[in-house]
Amino acid sequence: MDPPISRSRLEINFIRLLEETQQMANGNKQKNWTFEKWMEDRIMVVLYGSQTGTAQDVAERIGREAYRYYFTPVVSAMDDFPAEELPKKPLVVFVASTTGQGDDPDNMKNFFKVLWSQRKNRQLLTNLKFGVLGLGDSSYQKFNYAAKRLNNLLTFLGGQPILKIGLGDDQHDLGSDFVIDPWLKNWWSKVMEMYPLPEGLKPLSANLLLPPKYKLVYVKDVDTDRSCVQESCVSESQQEASAANPCLAEVTMNRRVTSCDHFQDVRLIEFDITHIKTKHKPGDVLMVQPQNLEEHVDEFMNVLGLNPEQKFYLESNDPNVSLPLQSVLPRPCSMRECVQRYFDIQAIPKRYFFELLAFFSKDETETEKFQEFASAEGQEALFDYCTRPKRTIMEVLADFPHTKNNIPIEYLFDLMPQIKPRPYSIASSNLAVPNRAQLLVAVVQYRTVLKRPRLGLCTNWIARKRVGSYVPVWIKAGTLTFPSPSAEVISPVIMIGPGTGCAPFRAYIQERVASGCHKDIVLIFGCRYQNKDYFFKDEWEALVQEEKLDLYCAFSRDQEDKIYVQHKMRENASYLWNLIGNQQAMIYFAGNAKRVPIDVYEALTYICEEGRGQGTHDAEQYMKKDVEKRYQTETWA
Repeated sequence: MDPPISRSRLEINFIRLLEETQQMANGNKQKNWTFEKWMEDRIMVVLYGSQTGTAQDVAERIGREAYRYYFTPVVSAMDDFPAEELPKKPLVVFVASTTGQGDDPDNMKNFFKVLWSQRKNRQLLTNLKFGVLGLGDSSYQKFNYAAKRLNNLLTFLGGQPILKIGLGDDQHDLGSDFVIDPWLKNWWSKVMEMYPLPEGLKPLSANLLLPPKYKLVYVKDVDTDRSCVQESCVSESQQEASAANPCLAEVTMNRRVTSCDHFQDVRLIEFDITHIKTKHKPGDVLMVQPQNLEEHVDEFMNVLGLNPEQKFYLESNDPNVSLPLQSVLPRPCSMRECVQRYFDIQAIPKRYFFELLAFFSKDETETEKFQEFASAEGQEALFDYCTRPKRTIMEVLADFPHTKNNIPIEYLFDLMPQIKPRPYSIASSNLAVPNRAQLLVAVVQYRTVLKRPRLGLCTNWIARKRVGSYVPVWIKAGTLTFPSPSAEVISPVIMIGPGTGCAPFRAYIQERVASGCHKDIVLIFGCRYQNKDYFFKDEWEALVQEEKLDLYCAFSRDQEDKIYVQHKMRENASYLWNLIGNQQAMIYFAGNAKRVPIDVYEALTYICEEGRGQGTHDAEQYMKKDVEKRYQTETWA
């Protein structure tokens, strides 16, 4: 692979570069052809449906790449794009994530509804050529459902897919990039066949650095202490809290709920959410906007030689990229605030990180290594270096001394992902504990082949919060929907929650008990030891004594043979079948996305087989046609 173009070449203004290519292209012999008119006709629309920002990041990447092929990109959330304009757009890429139980992201729902309302017009999109990239998680039953549904609707309305839908999977060792990278390569190949360049014009080389998405305007003196401004944003009146306007909620409890000699530190953390107008219901999540740990911030700034007191404004350098929310990055801000609040320095870097990093190295060996990691052939090496040991961006930069001090500060915003808010299932009912939201948080800390332990960004940050400190939060609907206790007829509820997966179920149990409706509530809980990590033991066993809860516990390590939640399900197959088959019980699972969801599903199939008595095939069909409609899951990696 050729080395990146020299720094002097990199500093050429991108618009000026297009002007240079115009001079070449204007020699084209086509009658009435001009470069300006030609660029106006090469419009590529990139629409995204994004719940956490990942699909938006991918859409913005496609927008940046479009410039290399002389397309003028228009990047927008689907709901911000007029759906009635879609039939007039000849070339569109859709990037859609899936949330909840196969749900559309919030900023895609209206767009889909408008298209769905036009489904009688099978010729509506006959002029549209499109591609769909889905971002999902195969641990969920409805894998990439939003993208698949959108792809089918676009085709049904007459749209012409340029290539087969791409289905990214978070569960893959290389993440969604394993699908995204080859899909985009095929996309550009197909598009350039359809929209060939005029004679004398070639796509901009991948060895030419595109301009950064932001410009930095430095400020010498700022009188206002922005961190104080953020603290003073707490309103005495109730507000609609959101990512753009989070509530600074006071920590009112931070208590360890596992024994001191247990390897896992799990905290019950409570927030005062009096100032949030929307009151949570069981199944809702509390979104937490975390920050980097102080020691990591100091280390990162030392590694890159950044001035922590340098203050600046960000200005957009790309019309398709929005500025960060002021709730995350104030304007102006100091470099320390930026590293602490915005840069996800503990993220595991992906291919694009190394592709970009190769432009800044002054060492041939380091450049070759970056290019290897960025290539399709180097993905196994990248997995062994980064993904398997969970090596962070901060650690990678420290490993390459000839590169780390040559990165222009404005390009850090292209290199570094933004810290994303984290969702946590609320483990308390507003009826039982008014104006409080409790979270059951397992503090992530583990070891790999690397010397330093791996620390979860949010869990370690939030675990250090003392009572009386403040955390930016807001409430969102979760993936689980429970029957209302006020309904005239309430189906039995079976909840399977190993470990911290029990959190949303505790909220629902509290809600049912507080409302006086406490019949047919079944909880199957699993942990390692009865005396070490049995969460809410006294609370639940008291409800059992009061006949307000049916509780089955699997303590996997308290005996020689391991016992898990699926074993308890099989042991009580007759009782559970009566609820599932005869009383149409609702069934819920929340927990780790690895093996347990499969084991639980197989246990449910076994219960149906035992109850119906018509064999395995019949039970499998019954699961698909009946039980799956009443079965909801919430899993995480």
